[in-house]
Amino acid sequence: MAMDAIEALKTRRSFRKFSQDPVDPAVLDRVLETTQFAPSGRGLQSPLLVVVQDKETVAQLSRMNAAVMGAATDPYYGAPAIILAFAPNDVTTYIEDASCALTYLQVAAHVEGLASVWIHRERQMFQSDEGKALMEKWGIDAKYEGIGSVAIGYAGCDLPDPAPRREGYVLKV
Repeated sequence: MAMDAIEALKTRRSFRKFSQDPVDPAVLDRVLETTQFAPSGRGLQSPLLVVVQDKETVAQLSRMNAAVMGAATDPYYGAPAIILAFAPNDVTTYIEDASCALTYLQVAAHVEGLASVWIHRERQMFQSDEGKALMEKWGIDAKYEGIGSVAIGYAGCDLPDPAPRREGYVLKV
């Protein structure tokens, strides 16, 4: 799928319904490669992305995230893949760096024909004993914090219409 950058930014939407088809590995690799070019403070490239596609771990993450928000629903909307963003808390721009990476991830996914949605609560998830155990299992240093994630896959619904843009979003001085 070829589109220019402005079109990609204006037509990307958050999807909350995914097909169960696994993401083509070549497509996912292109998205992840693109994401590595996200801006970061002082060019440190501080974020760490963890790609989770095995159903057991996806289910565990879903349960953990739902528990943080006090719900029993799937916060990842049945997506076949979850990409978690971590960043080291000793970098002054760690939250911003990981946020930029998640944004690049969503736009790159859209350009590649994938659906995505940004999910929060990873900070709380990975401050828990269960989350710390996962980080240790994955070899992630304790100075890293969960920042957010993107649920990703092929759309299980049509492209949502954009919400109307609100007045006063831009102030020129």
